[in-house]
Amino acid sequence: MKKLFLKQKLEFSAVEKFTVKNENEEDCYIVQGNAVQVGGKTLHVLDMNENKLLSVHQKLLALMPKFFVYKGESQEQVAEIQKKMAFLGSKYIIEGPGWEVKGKFTDHDYNITKDGNQVASLHKAWISLGDCYEIDIEDGVDDTLVLAVVLAINMVLENEAMAADS
Repeated sequence: MKKLFLKQKLEFSAVEKFTVKNENEEDCYIVQGNAVQVGGKTLHVLDMNENKLLSVHQKLLALMPKFFVYKGESQEQVAEIQKKMAFLGSKYIIEGPGWEVKGKFTDHDYNITKDGNQVASLHKAWISLGDCYEIDIEDGVDDTLVLAVVLAINMVLENEAMAADS
């Protein structure tokens, strides 16, 4: 099992940039994007040499939040993430790999499954400066794709928090 830690620092700038660490507290990925972007927010997952591995693009004007995941420089679409209505908690469908994400009522714990088998789990810290996630990924699972799902969920939570504040 692989463990990643995503800690997004609170910064007030036009460009978001933060690193993802592994279980040894070593930087292993960079996440970069524009804080304000016309046409929907896009975040890029880069390796430590700043090569683009994945892009997560938020679709605007959708009934429920929807995201597209593109691979590398070729920008081949590899997944579509869509939030679905759920009675208690959150549910996301990830077309492409055939994953499903369900969150507990508190929306701080999520499980990613495929055909009923766990692919990954994530926990969002209750109290921290910025958003902080602990991500457990099963062996053989594409950790960058799991990271893309976490980024999409985080964008949904940020948008919901901004809507609640206004």
